[in-house]
Amino acid sequence: MPTRFQGQPDQVQALDTFIKLMRASESFLSRLQPGLTAQGLTPGQFAVLEALLHLGPMHQREIGRKLLRSHANITTVLDNLEREGLIVRVRETVDRRFITVSLTPAGHDRITAVFPNHAAAIASGLACLETEEQAELGRLCKKLGLALTHPG
Repeated sequence: MPTRFQGQPDQVQALDTFIKLMRASESFLSRLQPGLTAQGLTPGQFAVLEALLHLGPMHQREIGRKLLRSHANITTVLDNLEREGLIVRVRETVDRRFITVSLTPAGHDRITAVFPNHAAAIASGLACLETEEQAELGRLCKKLGLALTHPG
């Protein structure tokens, strides 16, 4: 449903686009959430484990920046993953401000077991779009994300 806002045409278009973007995002996330919940993971926990799987050990701040999470939020997510034995945090000896986060063997096993089904669910959700449309959507989302995080 388009917006009923009667403002300037550019604002009406922007609001209508935003509503569609948010609804699509919420619909997609609601499709993915049950699969993660069944594996005992929140979306935030999955995102951390996936980043560590594909990028290797990272500093805690780097994880927060990559996942666009606040320091407090990422700390809570990491606390829960560490409590479950899925990650380990080690404070750097040279610069003690930095904490390196790594997967434990249990964490590696969990994410490698969960990831294929999650990737398949994502592919299934995007199957309504042609390959070229998926690429264009990805390009537009990246452009929007970069413009919002690095204005100017």
